[in-house]
Amino acid sequence: MAPNFDIETDTLRRPLVVTGITKRYGRDAPVLENLSWTFVPGTATGLVGPNGSGKTTFLRLLSTVAYPTEGRITFGDLDVHAHPYRYLQHVGLVFADAGLPEHLSAAELLEWIHRERLGWDEAVPSRIDALLDDVHLDERRRNLIGTYSSGMIQKTQVAAAFIARPSVLLMDEPFRGLDAESTAAVLALLQAFTAGGGLLVISSHARPLLDALCDAFIDLQARQEASVREG
Repeated sequence: MAPNFDIETDTLRRPLVVTGITKRYGRDAPVLENLSWTFVPGTATGLVGPNGSGKTTFLRLLSTVAYPTEGRITFGDLDVHAHPYRYLQHVGLVFADAGLPEHLSAAELLEWIHRERLGWDEAVPSRIDALLDDVHLDERRRNLIGTYSSGMIQKTQVAAAFIARPSVLLMDEPFRGLDAESTAAVLALLQAFTAGGGLLVISSHARPLLDALCDAFIDLQARQEASVREG
């Protein structure tokens, strides 16, 4: 059974609001133009569209890795790009191209994140093991990440996103490289997260999984084409 997630009560009331976001690189046509959306706690929103439609760019903006050319993003009353550290204390991330420290094991990585974000107590090792069980990472969780397969790295990323009890999850292709059993386990974790009041924004080419998970969808290609027509 997937766990109940202990999310800070105060952050459960904070929407993630995108207002008039445009992102362009140099003089090229904008990747995203005048996009507005309100992500509500307790919901999952799927980003859909073909490669090149701006899904990863949008997630990079939501995670403050990239800055908007125009517009703003707020989490409650917090401007996320003006106060990224305060915002990211509430966020778990999975990026398709994220690099993990190869000199640590999965268990050590989760321990480091927990210490940095939440501190430490004697119950944390058991919680780490339980979370790694949830994503089906086996006894090799104490081997170095540099020896992991792509599927093991993906499981580690998902577990790392959850370990600090985030209220927001931003995920780019979290099911990539997972076998059927692990995919079902991660899907159950995400469903439990939103049922507990978490806010999920997710991009995946596995549309049946998004259909089982998401309350709403943003078709970025359709929005961009509409913006071009209106312009």
